[in-house]
Amino acid sequence: MHKMGNNWLEEMPQIETRVVLVQEAGKREELLKALEEIKVPYIKMESVEEFGDSESPEFETVFIVADFQNSILDNLYKFDCRVLGPPIVLHCAQKGEPLPFSCRPLYCASMLNLVLCFTGFRKKEELVKLVTLVHHMGGIIRRDFSSKITHLVANSTQGDKFRLAVSLGTPIVKAEWIYKAWERRNEIDCKYTTGFNEYLFLSDFRAAEEEFRNEFKVPPFQDCMLSFLGFSDEERINMEEMTKMQGGQYLPVSDDRCTHLVVEENTVKDLPFEPPKKLYVVKQEWFWGSIQMDARAGESMYLFEKPESPELKKSVSQLSLNTPNSNRKRRRLRETLAQLTRETDMSPFPPRKRPSAEHSLSMGSLLDISNTPESSITSGETPKSYSKPSKNSTPLPAKQSARWQVAKELYQTESNYVDILTTIIQLFQVPLEKEGQLGGPILAQEEIKTIFGSIPDILDVHTKIKEDLEGLMINWAESKSIGDVILKYSKDLLKTYPPFVNFFEMSKETIMKCEKQKPRFHAFLKINQAKPECGRQSLAELLIRPVQRLPSVALLLNDLKKHTAEDNPDKYMLERAIESLKEVMTHINEDKRKTEAQRLIFDVVYEVDGCPANLLSSHRSLVQRLETVALGDDLCDRGEQVTLFLFNDCLELLKYSKF
Repeated sequence: MHKMGNNWLEEMPQIETRVVLVQEAGKREELLKALEEIKVPYIKMESVEEFGDSESPEFETVFIVADFQNSILDNLYKFDCRVLGPPIVLHCAQKGEPLPFSCRPLYCASMLNLVLCFTGFRKKEELVKLVTLVHHMGGIIRRDFSSKITHLVANSTQGDKFRLAVSLGTPIVKAEWIYKAWERRNEIDCKYTTGFNEYLFLSDFRAAEEEFRNEFKVPPFQDCMLSFLGFSDEERINMEEMTKMQGGQYLPVSDDRCTHLVVEENTVKDLPFEPPKKLYVVKQEWFWGSIQMDARAGESMYLFEKPESPELKKSVSQLSLNTPNSNRKRRRLRETLAQLTRETDMSPFPPRKRPSAEHSLSMGSLLDISNTPESSITSGETPKSYSKPSKNSTPLPAKQSARWQVAKELYQTESNYVDILTTIIQLFQVPLEKEGQLGGPILAQEEIKTIFGSIPDILDVHTKIKEDLEGLMINWAESKSIGDVILKYSKDLLKTYPPFVNFFEMSKETIMKCEKQKPRFHAFLKINQAKPECGRQSLAELLIRPVQRLPSVALLLNDLKKHTAEDNPDKYMLERAIESLKEVMTHINEDKRKTEAQRLIFDVVYEVDGCPANLLSSHRSLVQRLETVALGDDLCDRGEQVTLFLFNDCLELLKYSKF
């Protein structure tokens, strides 16, 4: 075999990049200055036909075309020429980067680094047009949906891609987002100074900017026509208004155009007509859950079914406790409370019969974090460690007041919530953290920390709340203060919830990534999620409960306040308790913005093998990542590829292994 000499690189012809400014592009002063800044020679042409040596081996020619919507672009693209628009040249000058190599015409950087997927588009011509515009703005298109997708462009709220995007929290937008972004393709602000021809770039338009993107998000009830059965007039009117606000329409019951019949399952025993197969008949949790998560929830988990024949159940008021100090009767009361908790079909969304509650709470941005709806969970026996005997026991009123009923529901949901948190820790977290696992650790410690976060702290505070509520229920009187209980733990709630809620999406992504990449973890989840304690729910579905809990409690407290007399001292305490929950949720919303930068650190941890776990810190955020080449011999060999990670408090250097 012929061996090539050492100077073969010197013998190869050097290829120089040169720019051809076509027609209007050659008349733009800021474009000429930008090319001078990045030291690229250029010539001006009124017609592409004038340029005859575009295939010269000595030059790589780049054509700059001011208008991508004329015949010039078509002719250049037909002959596989590199074509750029003026904004991308200005962008490169701003960044100090060379002109990009793109196999497709690239006009601007509005969608640079965005990965898009489409669903629900049936007209090929429309899809081709949208894909072309995305490519012109620097975006990437993928046919299949995955966690790498940054935006789903949806023309329908049906299909697997839509459901996956909802579960992952991927932004879902209309096609209009692409068209409007293209209309703003020339938005790049420059400021010039005289003397040395210096100029300063201020900013350029980005399609992924949240304020712009939110104008085109797909509302929960797009393509949906809803009707409501079993609700009071006040509730129905409220839900109809909410339907319109969330992008849907409402129609009378039994209208053939309806897509969904929303049923109040507590009052409706049977449907007044035989529903057609195309009609979804769903419980009201589907409706409120879709609004809460800001996306259409999957209907299959919330289908309305005819109730079974009701069994006779004992209520607390039927207990005869003539001897308050009787251990036997005290035990019967505790068992009845536990039975009430087990028999109550708790919704993962705000409690039933609450749509008319006060809507003064500003919880919209907090609820955007919720992505995956869950079915109700049937818990087993309350863990003994969290089911302590009450110190006192007094007879409950023979006639249960509306205030008592709401208080009972608050206790039931709190007890059920504690059981769920206990299941998460005992069934998932503890076994994963256990030392000496056969075959070695299933997950790394940083992965476990990312998945479960502050769940143990949340369980601790809610166990105390549950015990206090149980004491109130056993020794009930109308003067008992529920507000005091919530206020007592308001600081604990403020401390424990923001860290978990703000990293919840990262928790879900970690579960999904680990399950896909680690077969042992996938098997671990399969085994444990099949156990009765999970109620047929996945770990990710269980972990969403803390995201939903505080809004649910706030709605219950609002309802409790409505049924509390003005002269009852708890009226004022409930108002303070509601304000304390609003403070927690506001704090979560404010922290969410700060969390965005912190989440980028996890990308570094998963990408770099052997990355130190102490890199993860609640006070650290990634500022900038830079790919470079070593020039000196102090830390790295000359020419070695090096990545610099600039954090807000330190600078980390990554050297690539040669093996």
